[in-house]
Amino acid sequence: MNPQTPAHRPPDRTLRVGLIGYGLAGSAFHAPLIATTPGLRLDAVVTANPERREQLRREHPDARAVDTPEQLLADPDALDLVVIASPNRTHAPLARAALQAGLATVVDKPLAATAAQALELCRLAEARGALLSVFQNRRWDGDFLTASRLVRGGALGRVHRFESRFERFRPKPKPGWRELADPAEVGGTLYDLGSHLVDQALTLFGPVETVYAEIDVRRDGAVVDDDAFLALTHASGTRSHLWTSAITPLIGPRLRVLGDTAGYVKHGMDPQEADLRAGRRPDGSHPWGADRPEQYGTLGSDESPIPLPTDPGDYPAFYVGIVAALTVPGTPPPVDPRDAVATLAVLEAARTSAATGTTVRLG
Repeated sequence: MNPQTPAHRPPDRTLRVGLIGYGLAGSAFHAPLIATTPGLRLDAVVTANPERREQLRREHPDARAVDTPEQLLADPDALDLVVIASPNRTHAPLARAALQAGLATVVDKPLAATAAQALELCRLAEARGALLSVFQNRRWDGDFLTASRLVRGGALGRVHRFESRFERFRPKPKPGWRELADPAEVGGTLYDLGSHLVDQALTLFGPVETVYAEIDVRRDGAVVDDDAFLALTHASGTRSHLWTSAITPLIGPRLRVLGDTAGYVKHGMDPQEADLRAGRRPDGSHPWGADRPEQYGTLGSDESPIPLPTDPGDYPAFYVGIVAALTVPGTPPPVDPRDAVATLAVLEAARTSAATGTTVRLG
C-alpha cells in the first residue's frame, strides 16, 4: 500500500499481514492472534533462523518465510499491514521504514526507546495517512478488564490508590538481548513489563503529574534493571503504585484497587499468555481467557468481601480492532500510538527519579 492508497480497505477483503520476528512475541502472541482473526491472513514472516523457519512451516504452512525486513518492505503493494515483533532496539527504525512505505504498522511495546522517537513515528504516520498502533495486549487481561469495569461503573467509589504488579522469580539472568546493559537494546524489566504497568495506569486514571521511582539491579550477574517500583500521581488525584521484578520469591497481588466505598483485589496472572505459549489458540474450540474460580478476585471490604468472577480476557480484541480501523472509515486503532508517547515519558521520568533520588514533575 503506497502513500496514495486509501487507508481503509473494503471490509470484505482479507488483509495481508507481514510479521517481522518469530521469537516469543512473534510466534506465541502475534502469529496465532493474526491467524485466528477474521479479515487477516498471515502472509509472510521475517526470520532467518533455520529452527524458527521450521517452526513457522509447522505452525503456519501457508505463510512464506522472508530473510530480512528489507526484503519484506521492498514490495509494499504485496502487503496491507506490517507487524513488528523483533527486539526492542529495532522497533523505531523498522516502524519508520514501514510507515515511509505507506504501510499500516503495528509495533510490539515499547514503541520506541524514547518518547521523542515515539512522537516522531506518530507524526510520520499522520503525515503518511497510515495506521500506527502499539500492541498493548495487557489492556485485555481479564483482571484489568474487571478492574476497569468496576472503576468506570463507580462500584468502588472515588478511587484513591491503584496497585499493580508484574512480578516473577527468575534469580538467574537468562541469555538474550533483554539482559544486555547497552541502553540501545532497551532491555530490563522497566521497559519490558513496566511498559504494561504504566500503560494500564494511564488508561484507567489519565495523565500523570509526578513520578517517583526506585530501580535496581538485584541478581548476581545481572547488568540491567530487574527490580523497580514506581509511584505515580495522576492529575485526577489517584496515586498508582507499580511494581515489576524478576527477583520476587513471594508474588504480591496482581491488582489492588482502593476506593472510598469498596476495593478490589486480584491474585494470579491472566491465563492467555500461558495458553498461547502452550500452543492453544483463540479459535472458538474452547473458552478463551477464562479465569479459574479459585483465582477470582474479591470485591468489597474486609467486613463484606464478595468473590467476583473475572471478566474473560480478550487478546483477540486487539487485532479485531486493527481490522476495523483498516476497513471501517472513522474507526480509531485499538491503541492510540500517542498513548505510547505518554507511557515512555513516564518511564523516562522514572529513570531520572531513580538516578537523582527525587520526584520528577511532568509537563
